[in-house]
Amino acid sequence: MFTLTPLPYAPEALEPAISARTLEFHHGKHLATYVKNLNAAIEGTPLADLSLEEIIVKAVEGGLTAVFNNAGQVLNHNMYFEQFAPEVGQKTAVSAKVSALKSALEAAFGSIESFKSQFAAAGAGVFGSGWVWLQADSENRLSIAKYSGADNPVAHGLRPILTFDVWEHAYYLDYQNRRPDYLATLWQIVNWELVASRL
Repeated sequence: MFTLTPLPYAPEALEPAISARTLEFHHGKHLATYVKNLNAAIEGTPLADLSLEEIIVKAVEGGLTAVFNNAGQVLNHNMYFEQFAPEVGQKTAVSAKVSALKSALEAAFGSIESFKSQFAAAGAGVFGSGWVWLQADSENRLSIAKYSGADNPVAHGLRPILTFDVWEHAYYLDYQNRRPDYLATLWQIVNWELVASRL
């Protein structure tokens, strides 16, 4: 069974990019509800002993929509919240892992700025609620994808690297309907060391 993963920083640590009030609702209520619903859906089933990734794959194979939606949202949100750090945490030396990610991004998108621009444009273009992902295939080739609802790269046999949540509850308290502003601001708090470790 799953528990709510604590934030790896204080609730106010990401301000002004993400407010403590938004984290209170987004992490403390929305994610907590997905965790509760997932546990209820898998309790007493063979899925209860599997990892989130394994549950997502089994749910896709078996057409288990409720399980997929909740497992997907738990995984998506866990990866989203853990990939950020206070701005002071970004002033660190560039590691070999970060250098490898930088090289991969430049190879796939031409430059880091081009990647950021394409990624933000994809996020702004998600219709309704969903996620924008940087993902990698089995040969570490990078691509950007838009997914609706709880969908994610794991459900498509790909590895998730970086994600921005574009459900309104992720940004409405801070940005109202200004999704592009929210997406642009998130780059200030991305923990590239953590993101690079996913490659």
